[in-house]
Formats: sequence, structure tokens, C-alpha cells
Amino acid sequence: MELEKLIERSRRIVFFGGAGVSTASGIPDFRSADGLYNAGTGLDGERRGPSPEDILSATYFALHTKEFYDFYRTHMVYPDAEPNACHRYLYKLEKQDKLRAIVTQNIDGLHKKAGNKRVYELHGSIYENYCVQCETEYPLDKIMETDGVPRCDKCGGIIKPWVVLYGEAPDKYTMIGACREISGADLMIVAGTSLSVEPAASLIGYFSGRDLVVINKEATPADDKATLVIRDDVAGVFEALAKKKQQQA
Repeated sequence: MELEKLIERSRRIVFFGGAGVSTASGIPDFRSADGLYNAGTGLDGERRGPSPEDILSATYFALHTKEFYDFYRTHMVYPDAEPNACHRYLYKLEKQDKLRAIVTQNIDGLHKKAGNKRVYELHGSIYENYCVQCETEYPLDKIMETDGVPRCDKCGGIIKPWVVLYGEAPDKYTMIGACREISGADLMIVAGTSLSVEPAASLIGYFSGRDLVVINKEATPADDKATLVIRDDVAGVFEALAKKKQQQA
């Protein structure tokens, strides 16, 4: 397998992942034909009610907080999801000190759940929440065990997930760290993302290493620059790699 050879010869690997990384863990993607962002669209192509992009915006959170949380708890939070073959393989690469960083657009926390430490969560995490008034931090349980709008135990302020909503800028230091790791990589694996969400998608422009691999079921803007393009399920690709490793052992 060509991907295995590229991984073997590389010493500073950066993995850049999107929603397609977590679908095998039971978390639906967003932008495919069956994805969340196409839900609520009738046969005539017309949207019924506000779009997910509208609901997951800073403005909607401020004006319709309860409705935001109704959607968020139902469609964005999957606390029972477990890491899949991709997450587990990346953890092994980090233990070997070949994987220098994971840069993820996902908020599900599965890379950290798998054991990875060098994770840059560009859009935040469902597991981090804070009071917008006094900045007291809260775990996910506080969100999930509350009906309606969760309130701070100390000051009564609204609790907000530490996730980047539409209209908000990603954390500056997370972006700086991700750019630094990408610019120093000799192999970058882009997987499970359409590269359509900015500014995260532009980060691959910092890569100047030897090999670029794209793993995605659909075409991406990075395909023409890639050393290797794999049109397949992300978890399936890494499961095949893991099985081959076991056979060779």
C-alpha cells in the first residue's frame, strides 16, 4: 500500500481531519448529500425553517439560546461515541513519535479520547464549556443534564460551549500552533474534509513538505497538489493499514 510506504519514510507527520474521520464512530457528517446541513430540505430543494448554519451561529446563540441548545444537544453532541480505526492508528503513530500533530475541524474530542496529546482543535470541543459572564468552566455533563439554557452555578450567567460558531474567529493560539506544525511537516495527511470551511481550509497552504495525501470520498481543492489521492472511507483506510501491520508482525 502506497500510503504505508509514505508513512514509513516520514518523520514529521501532520494529520488534518474533518467530519469524515468520525463517521465510523456513529457521528454524522455535515456536507454530504445525506449530511446534517442538507437535513430539513424538501424535495423541491427548499429549506424548512432555519438552516443548521444559521442555528450554529453566534447571532442565533445570542438571540435564540434555548433553540440553539435544543439543536445542539440533539445533533452536535455524541458523548457515547468511541474512537475508530483512524483515531487508534494515529495514537500509535504519536507514540512512535512519527505523528507530530493532529489538526482537526471536529468538536467531538475523539482524538483526545483515543489518547493523542498533540491535538489542535480548530473549532473547539464539546467537552469544554464556560460561563459567558464569569468564565467559570464546566464539563459536558453540565450541558447534557440541563433542560433549556444551562446557567452558571456561581453567577447565573449563560453557559456557552467552547466551540467556534459561525461568525466567530478560531482561537488565535490554536491557529498559530497548527500553522507551525503544518509548516514543519514532511508528510501531511488530509482526511475526511471537503476543505470548504475557512479559515481552517487555508491552513494546508502552509505545507511545503515532500508528500501530501488526501483521503476523501469526494474531490477536494487539494487533490491536484497531492502525492496520493484515496477515494475511500477514512476509517476503512486506516483499518486496512492496521491489519497489514498485524500480518507483518
